Amino acid sequence: MELHNTYANTKSTYIYLLITAIVLTAFNLRPAITSLGPLIGMIQKDVGLAHWSAGLLMSLPLVVFAFMSPIVPKIANRISNEQTLLLGLSLLFIGIGIRSFPLTFLLFFGTLLAGMGIAIGNVLLPAIVKEKFPEKFGLMTSVYSTSMALIASLASGVSIPLAVGLDLGWKGAQVVWAIPAAIAVLVWFYLQKFNQQNHNEIKKVYISAKSIWGSVLSWQIAIFMGFQSLLFYVTISWLPEILHSRGMSMETAGWMLSFSQLMGLPASFFVPVWAGRLRSQIWLAFMLNLSSMLGFAGLLWGSSYPILIISIILIGIGLGGTFPLALSYIGFRTRNASQAAALSGMAQSTGYILAAVGPLFMGYLFDHTHSWSIPLLTLIMITVIVMIFGMLAGRNKYV
Repeated sequence: MELHNTYANTKSTYIYLLITAIVLTAFNLRPAITSLGPLIGMIQKDVGLAHWSAGLLMSLPLVVFAFMSPIVPKIANRISNEQTLLLGLSLLFIGIGIRSFPLTFLLFFGTLLAGMGIAIGNVLLPAIVKEKFPEKFGLMTSVYSTSMALIASLASGVSIPLAVGLDLGWKGAQVVWAIPAAIAVLVWFYLQKFNQQNHNEIKKVYISAKSIWGSVLSWQIAIFMGFQSLLFYVTISWLPEILHSRGMSMETAGWMLSFSQLMGLPASFFVPVWAGRLRSQIWLAFMLNLSSMLGFAGLLWGSSYPILIISIILIGIGLGGTFPLALSYIGFRTRNASQAAALSGMAQSTGYILAAVGPLFMGYLFDHTHSWSIPLLTLIMITVIVMIFGMLAGRNKYV
């Protein structure tokens, strides 16, 4: 009886630590990127970056995601999910520190390392949740995607106050986000002694991966994830600049970006739960993208503050819901954790190739047109693509 209680307590401790580690990892998957948007103007002036170079800086993590994602399951197969995430969070911590120096090379190199760390967490979290919480996949996806969205919105909103209000500058405002990375590293390091990874199960990834890459449904999920990510990263990169061009101060525009993401928190939490109760997510994908489409249209044709605020709310709801829906598809359209890991790596690899083009291309369009009208019109057309492939991926099928 005593041995049974000890085992039960140990298992319970492992589960609670695992949930804590998952949430902490989610906390670290966005701030290194979302905190840059409001600061990009300061960085440009300090380091001397053109708009296209600033767009490249924002796109660099997405390029890393594309090339790193297929490698992550192989690394996890050789060591373990826990050790792989520990490696990723360590790279993120180091990368944030390096890019706080006002040198162009270190700025880009640190962003490269941070992108590698984030890519590891992006790929492994859906697989871990699918394996450890198969009956609660929708709920756990809600928990970590909402955690991700919450800290992302906070990072956007406090960047300018940290840099200007507390006189930390853009460099000090970046270093702040090394703190949650350090905490997550410590938790995953402690979690090593509870490592119960089943290597044989993970090795099945490479058997199922062949069928994953050949599946039409897998490609529909990948395109949906890629283009919705493009919309998200373009928004966090350039929304403050767009609002500033409409007459807002940069500090207010930074808070509006944060406000937009806060408005997406309810969608971020409830969409995976609702999606898990539906046989098909077609109409859910349609409504979320309709919200985004109306929001971008409001930014394009609206000029008054009320219209801009409504547009920001609609964009927040749309983008706040489509990302966790894409994560949910990884679990809903696969039969086991090995398939989920393969689909996660494949979808994020091919999908982020599309997403990486976004901030760079929008910066290029602005540099050549000196207006945000063409970029916004482009975003509306891309939202139509996201809607179509989100609806196709929402059908009740398996890869």
